[in-house]
Amino acid sequence: MAIRVTFPGGRRVDADFDGELIRTDQSKLSGGDGSAPAPFRLFLASIGTCAGIYILSFCQERNLPTDGIELIQQQEYDESGRRLAKITITINVPPDFPQKYHRALVHAANLCTVKKAIVDPPGFEVETSVRAQE
Repeated sequence: MAIRVTFPGGRRVDADFDGELIRTDQSKLSGGDGSAPAPFRLFLASIGTCAGIYILSFCQERNLPTDGIELIQQQEYDESGRRLAKITITINVPPDFPQKYHRALVHAANLCTVKKAIVDPPGFEVETSVRAQE
């Protein structure tokens, strides 16, 4: 599976993922138009939404209502402010959500594949190649 990344203009960078277009841009402060999330914001959002889909699936499989459940994700950075040091996800549930499922929600959130890819990172290779003439 390949993701095709293109540069449509300005500070925008798009990714075509099997026909699904993911648009990114830089903020106005960073020289972009602010027309789409910056790539790092999408990365951060992928962590919370991944945990969220596991929680949603857990609740749906047990016919538990998801009304009133929300995840709050907070990021902490090192002293330089440039390196992500810690991510905390808090699962807020309504008062009537069954207590017996609280720990199970945490377990479900920890199944997130994005988190697993960070905890046990893949290898990375970056290379150049010459495109064939079209």
